[in-house]
Amino acid sequence: MDFFAWLDWIERTGFSTWLRESPSLLAFPSVIVLHTVGLAFLVGTNIAVDLRILGFASRIPLAPMERFFPVMWAGFWVNAASGVALLIAYPAKAFTDPVFYIKLLCIALGVTSIRMIQKQVFGDPSLDARAVPRKSKLLAGASLFFWIGAITAGRLLAYTATRFMAYD
Repeated sequence: MDFFAWLDWIERTGFSTWLRESPSLLAFPSVIVLHTVGLAFLVGTNIAVDLRILGFASRIPLAPMERFFPVMWAGFWVNAASGVALLIAYPAKAFTDPVFYIKLLCIALGVTSIRMIQKQVFGDPSLDARAVPRKSKLLAGASLFFWIGAITAGRLLAYTATRFMAYD
């Protein structure tokens, strides 16, 4: 089975058809709501941490913000699950759109930046005892860039798709 036939097969499965075509609020609308909530928890808390590292709200100690990481990771897993569901609903649309790959790259780099911030910035025992190092600020700035890129690419997917179906 070639790649486009495989995409066509996924798009014709009962689950994919149900997600796209069901009038139920439990179908596509629920997946979109879950994706949005996951995004809010993942990127929203990440942005708060990044901005604090960059010097905003400098009176707030940085170390207690480590408690946000479980919230970020929960948001990530909600987004991963809902993102796979959205991909199953429109596989040919996603896999044939270069913007989809930009989104995936931004997500991968964003997740990598979260891990690096968690280990390097919050792993520093003198975190609140001295000024935030330049390297940490560059990492936070990069993190902001990657997540803004992922969100922008995700929004553009609704408008940039080049749909190709093997059997159309």
